[in-house]
Amino acid sequence: MSEAIGVIEFSSIARGIETTDRMLKAAQVTLLKSSTVCPGKYITILGGHVENIRTAVGAGLRTGGEYVVDTLEIPNIHPQLIPAIVQSSPVERPEAVGVMEFYSVTAGILAADTAVKAARVTLIEVKIGYAIGGKGVVLLTGDLDAVQTAIRAACPDGDQLLQVSVIARPEHSLLETLL
Repeated sequence: MSEAIGVIEFSSIARGIETTDRMLKAAQVTLLKSSTVCPGKYITILGGHVENIRTAVGAGLRTGGEYVVDTLEIPNIHPQLIPAIVQSSPVERPEAVGVMEFYSVTAGILAADTAVKAARVTLIEVKIGYAIGGKGVVLLTGDLDAVQTAIRAACPDGDQLLQVSVIARPEHSLLETLL
C-alpha cells in the first residue's frame, strides 16, 4: 500500500492527460485514478512514497500551469483511503451512515483521510466528481458516536463544505444502494 497520495485537478482535459504522463515519467508512482470529472475537468490521483509524490506533483504543477485548479498531497495516508477512492469498500456490518459533500474533489479526499484517522469508522466510498458536478462526496459508516466524531474532525467550517448528513439507523434498502 502507498504511503502517500498526490492529487491534481485540472480545468483542461487535454492538459490533464498530458500532465499525467509527465507526472508518471517524473517519479516512481502508481496511477490510482486518472479521468474526466464534471464539469469538463480532469483529475489525477497518484500513490507512492512521500518524496516520489512530491516530485510527481511538482512536475504536474509545472506542466499543468494555469490549468491546475487544485492540488493535494497527503503523507501517511490511512489504509482505507485508496480502496475507497478506487472502488466502494465492502462493509460487513453497516451501522450509522455519514455523508460529507464538498464543492471540491480534493476537499473530499482530505476529509475522508481525516475522518477515518479520527474515529473507528469504515469508509464506504469517496466519490470523485464524475456525474456529481465535480464535487467530492464521502460515505462512511460506524456506530453513531464514531460517525459524528469523524465528521466533526473532517469538516471544519470552510468554503468547500456543502452539506453533511448523519443517518442513525438507515433503512436496509438505502444501505443496499450505498454498498
